[in-house]
Amino acid sequence: MSEVKLLGAWASPFVMRPRIALNLKSISYEFLEETFGSKSQLLLQSNPVYKKIPVLIHKDRPISESMIIVQYIDEAWTTGPTILPTDPYDRAIARFWATYIDDKCFPGLFVIVRAQGEEDKAAAIEQVIDGLQLLEEAFEKCSKGKEFFGGEHIGYLDIALGCYLGWLKATESMTCTKFLDSEKLPHLTGWAARFCSDSSVKEVMPETEKLVEFVKVFQAKFKAPPPST
Repeated sequence: MSEVKLLGAWASPFVMRPRIALNLKSISYEFLEETFGSKSQLLLQSNPVYKKIPVLIHKDRPISESMIIVQYIDEAWTTGPTILPTDPYDRAIARFWATYIDDKCFPGLFVIVRAQGEEDKAAAIEQVIDGLQLLEEAFEKCSKGKEFFGGEHIGYLDIALGCYLGWLKATESMTCTKFLDSEKLPHLTGWAARFCSDSSVKEVMPETEKLVEFVKVFQAKFKAPPPST
């Protein structure tokens, strides 16, 4: 029986984060798939505060929140590449941009999926495009001329941003909007290709077509009228 378990769902970008971190560290784990729209008893017991995925269970001790889990993995397993920057300033900057990504940049993707009107959708698309432009500039500074935000290999900020690439591609397909334009965002476009082709990422990155079908099911449920009482 594995001493490392991860509660999650294949389509969740937040669940991708600890999966990539575990792969980077070459840690074997048991992936326990949660059903969309319901919560298992194990999930409710393991994360009674937020009641959401992902949850990492290591030696029967649960850890919640995706980027907290990534940091835990980096500190609990010292073998393999270091995920967080070792320099305190670089570490602070990586955390700053990771928070920006979740708070300001990519919430727009989920607004696009749920948007009822074209005006709301257009505003959300613009929000994502503006955020990506800032991240293009951040990559130049954080990467220091290397291939990833983390330098020579995938690191903390790469995981924070890269987990959204599947949803970004699915949203591009559904809205006919080009978010990662090689002319406007040359650094991010090249980084995205390198990130997705990395062996720690390939097996957990959802296929665009499969994710589009998932989004359509989600949209149908979101738009469906509530059951009568």
